[in-house]
Amino acid sequence: MPFRILCLFVLFLFFLSEENGIASEELLVFAGAASKPPAEKVAEIFQRKTGIKVNLSFGGSGFVLSQMAIAKKGDVYFPGSSDFMEIAKKKNLVFPETEKRVVYLVPAINVQKGNPKNIKSLKDLTKKGIRIAIASPESVCVGLYAVEIIEKNMNKEEKNALKKNLINYTESCEKTATAVSLKAVDAVIGWSVFQYWDPERIETVPLKKEEILRIGYIPLAVSPFTKNRKNAERFIDFLSSKEGKEIFKSFNYFVNPEEAWAFVGGKKPIGGEYILPPGWKAMGCFDG
Repeated sequence: MPFRILCLFVLFLFFLSEENGIASEELLVFAGAASKPPAEKVAEIFQRKTGIKVNLSFGGSGFVLSQMAIAKKGDVYFPGSSDFMEIAKKKNLVFPETEKRVVYLVPAINVQKGNPKNIKSLKDLTKKGIRIAIASPESVCVGLYAVEIIEKNMNKEEKNALKKNLINYTESCEKTATAVSLKAVDAVIGWSVFQYWDPERIETVPLKKEEILRIGYIPLAVSPFTKNRKNAERFIDFLSSKEGKEIFKSFNYFVNPEEAWAFVGGKKPIGGEYILPPGWKAMGCFDG
């Protein structure tokens, strides 16, 4: 094929791909691990539909936010709760007008399958001999929710008893769930959805309605470091679309507040920001 004709053919393919919304660009998404299983599936489908590869960097929401800020790169920030999105806004690490909500999360107690320690309530976590973990509240969204629940529902003696049972802090939502899966602990204060991440080894003990202060939601927004805001917004639009939410729903996430409220047993405030009180500093982390 003559070189000129080959060039015209390549140009034709390029313009054809543009018309169909297919591009060769890649996106870098800094994501809290609370969304990991469905987010990986969504990224795969988005790439298949658009040709845009999505590179997902998972970890604690605060940790990945720091990564993004230090590296000064990344297209989308995708934390596990509103708390760290509010921090990102204050630090001008996202474009606030691009923020959208994807799904909703409810805090709960997660125990080993079969609940061998017969943990039925929040107060049971104070019993002698119960090994528990929470996510690092300084950098992981569900850790903040755990501390808020403990602080609001326990007196000083109960908090001290619980802290004696607290083996360690975990580095992410994924590692919080894994601590139960590997039987490193008897229970964690995590998200109700953890049960569906590993149904053969994890089950959920719901908290009482009055013990839950608020439900969480998973937001995402465009980073100011993006090199392709248009594609970043396309990815956000896809995640927050009906199709994107249905993927999360297939992993048993709540796609609207009503579903979360039904699980809780009544209406609760949505999102917000909880400021970590003194006395809850990280002590180290599980490797698993």
